[in-house]
Amino acid sequence: MTEKASQIEEVDTTKQKGDNGEYSADSITVLEGLEAVRLRPAMYIGDTGLRGLHHLVYEVVDNSIDEALAGYCKNINVFIHTDNSITVTDDGRGIPTGIMKKENKSALEIVMTVLHAGGKFNKDTYKVSGGLHGVGVSCVNALSIHVKTIVQREGKIFCQEYSKGKPLYDVKVIGESDKTGTSQTFLPDNTIFTESVYRYDILTARLRELAYLNKGVRLNITDEREKNEKEEFISDTFYSEGGLREFVEYLDANRERLIPEPIYVESEKYGMPVEVSMLYNTSFNENLHSYVNNINTHEGGTHLAGFRRALTRTLKTYADKSGMLSKLKFEIDGDDFREGLTAVISVKVAEPQFEGQTKTKLGNKEVIGAVDTAVGEMLTNYLEEHPKEARIIIDKVILAATARFAARKAREMVQRKGALTGGGLPGKLADCSEKDPGACEIFLVEGDSAGGTAKQGRNRAFQAVLPLRGKILNVEKAMEHKIYENEEIKNIYTALGVFKGTQEDQKALNIEKLRYHKIIIMCDADVDGSHITTLILTFFFRYMKELIENGHIYIATPPLYLVKKGKDQRYAWTEEERDNAIKEIGKNGKDNVGVQRYKGLGEMNAEQLWETTINPESRKLRKVTIESAAEADRIFSMLMGDDVLPRREFIEKNARYAKIDA
Repeated sequence: MTEKASQIEEVDTTKQKGDNGEYSADSITVLEGLEAVRLRPAMYIGDTGLRGLHHLVYEVVDNSIDEALAGYCKNINVFIHTDNSITVTDDGRGIPTGIMKKENKSALEIVMTVLHAGGKFNKDTYKVSGGLHGVGVSCVNALSIHVKTIVQREGKIFCQEYSKGKPLYDVKVIGESDKTGTSQTFLPDNTIFTESVYRYDILTARLRELAYLNKGVRLNITDEREKNEKEEFISDTFYSEGGLREFVEYLDANRERLIPEPIYVESEKYGMPVEVSMLYNTSFNENLHSYVNNINTHEGGTHLAGFRRALTRTLKTYADKSGMLSKLKFEIDGDDFREGLTAVISVKVAEPQFEGQTKTKLGNKEVIGAVDTAVGEMLTNYLEEHPKEARIIIDKVILAATARFAARKAREMVQRKGALTGGGLPGKLADCSEKDPGACEIFLVEGDSAGGTAKQGRNRAFQAVLPLRGKILNVEKAMEHKIYENEEIKNIYTALGVFKGTQEDQKALNIEKLRYHKIIIMCDADVDGSHITTLILTFFFRYMKELIENGHIYIATPPLYLVKKGKDQRYAWTEEERDNAIKEIGKNGKDNVGVQRYKGLGEMNAEQLWETTINPESRKLRKVTIESAAEADRIFSMLMGDDVLPRREFIEKNARYAKIDA
């Protein structure tokens, strides 16, 4: 989401010419009120797809969380109604409704209809605020067909309704109440959003996250579109007393712990609240999740730098004093201290400065020292008081260092043979002739048979095909050097032209070398195919996350059925589409309608595969995105772990959310 400096003006950057062809003051368009938001919604909420749709809810909930941070709100309720409208209620102080002298309007109307208007800009009202740029609820109002706001305060119930950001009437009193709080009901404008259906799982993930980040606040969600076996609406409640301590336990629920309890600190350094919890496990991954005023700073920043600095310094000092590093023949690296570590860092900053591509990287320099001091003190005390756990952690660090040394050698072997040094591409790769990566796409295809069909059916100009033999290595359970020794993974690295371990950052991916900007996983539409897809996605998430974050990863969706009668045939991707196709084709009679169930890509010929799955004009792709890095981390550890029961429960619960994008 991009911050707007001006609330009412936006220059139309298309050079409108007058009759004489000049570009003059008359060519400038001034957008009044919230019209700029409706004209350029992506500038304010990120996009107009699924993420932007859900962002509307987050903006409203953030206002309630602000009340909780200020100490005035304990309960927040979210309702998804049958028409996909949303209601968010809280028991905070209620949005002020008095008349603002300068504007001669109710404060409620100003908050709802003017950008950058609200209590979060007044330090006396909110010391810290969860809203990223303060555009908040007015953007939700602008992008909704209808909004109804009800405020309880000062013994009265106030109400105002809006349409596309404009009030339908003045704020009015509709009753009396001895309670306080705010209720916002809104229906997103489906002429703006490409998605109109709210996902219960996405909203619950965010509310769960907020409960851990704001202990003592109860967040409830109810989905009125669906009922359970008791004929009750689907609902969940999220509440945490332990805060981040419980958060890391939740994230590591499917991993084997190295230490029995999380290491935890909650303190205030230099006037800045700092909360950190960390837990070591037997995995080979580093899982750090950082937040500023409840905002997930997935690009990191100064708070993360402070944590890493304190962790490396404190553990290395302890390891040196204990003599445990004396036999190592190479230097310990900062990364070695974070292997198998799950940690959550949360800071509250009065005036956060965000930078980075998506404005989610904290830039405040003063935060480094605050987090460094808090974590350094916490770890020093912990290591002194828990010598057994301290030795276990240092042993893990030594193992990580040894594995890293081996992994570097394995990486170098792949790089020597790969495209990075001008070497040959994998022998199985059928490359395309186009050289512009932005115009190129590659299909990662399950098996040589389907790979052969895909090679015949593709457009050789811009489509490449890399067949993968069987199931690739489960990287969730493998040490890093074993990953680089796996033939199929080496082929993926070499074909894509990217690799981890740049000179500047050993964890970074040299994404500028990517040879195809669209990477499409194409597997059979059966259980084995789904498993292979998940294995590949796990690899991308753990070792090439930048490809997902930059929108390069897709999943192909071959049809499940071919419905045919004579020369008339229809492909179907769902049972509903199949049944509709049977009805349409079988209007002269259903007796001669044939239905073929495709169990694998190999059952299609090259022409059929092109028509249904490869052709950009007719195929259906699913784009892979990360809504919550913490939740994605937990899900991959669960899906690829050893415990079968939670994996089965997850699949049964979430199968309905699998969605196809055109």
